[in-house]
Amino acid sequence: MSRKGVGLAAFDRSRITSAQYASHGNNLRSSHSTSLATQLSVFRSLLQQFAQTHAKDIRSNPSFRAEFARMCAAIGVDPLASSSGAGGKDGSGSFWAQMLGGSVNDFYFELAVRVVEVCGATREENGGLIGVKEIRDRIMSTRMEGAPEITDDDILRAVNTLKPLGSSYSTLTVGHKLYIRSIPKELNTDQSAVLEAAQLLGYVSVFMLMLNLKWPRARAKTAIDDLVSESMLWVDQQCDEWEYWSPGFMLEAQQDGSIG
Repeated sequence: MSRKGVGLAAFDRSRITSAQYASHGNNLRSSHSTSLATQLSVFRSLLQQFAQTHAKDIRSNPSFRAEFARMCAAIGVDPLASSSGAGGKDGSGSFWAQMLGGSVNDFYFELAVRVVEVCGATREENGGLIGVKEIRDRIMSTRMEGAPEITDDDILRAVNTLKPLGSSYSTLTVGHKLYIRSIPKELNTDQSAVLEAAQLLGYVSVFMLMLNLKWPRARAKTAIDDLVSESMLWVDQQCDEWEYWSPGFMLEAQQDGSIG
């Protein structure tokens, strides 16, 4: 039995079917987009009610403040936005600034100023790379009794407020420790590896890097020399083989009383 050729009607039906699928797909995407927008609107409304109820706790309790900030971030709300950036027609400032009070914005901006001061004061000691915990401890030691507690999360959020200013302040992780970098220079892979190794004992040596990282002597010496030149490592020349110490480790050890 002979087969009939595919006629023009078949092509027309195919085009109609494709158009129907495309139209259905567009309708589904539009429906999902509308549904998602509605859900986000509901979440924002509930978040506003939550903020109104717990505004005092958000301002005074660091753990509560951190959890609230995470909830906001999950749905794309920035409660720490500048009051002039989302202000109404009457110039009264953003909804969040009015609801939570200027003290929340002021808290992070003032904390950012203190972070900048600590980084500037210690730059010659650490080459512009200081642990978040060390910054927090230094700031807390100068605060008046009864002042709100500061957490590592607060420090990180304060640093983020500096980004719109185009500053060189940023965060980075070396090993398991979080640092604030106050210089524009980037650490290369070898320098990061040396700093991570220094976290274990507080110091490194050229031979230690050659043995554990399987580096040639020239590579180990170059990485160490670069960090020494930036004051990110300090040299102890009293040993048979020079040791290169992490300033942050030495400070923590002194605070713990393990270094006399």
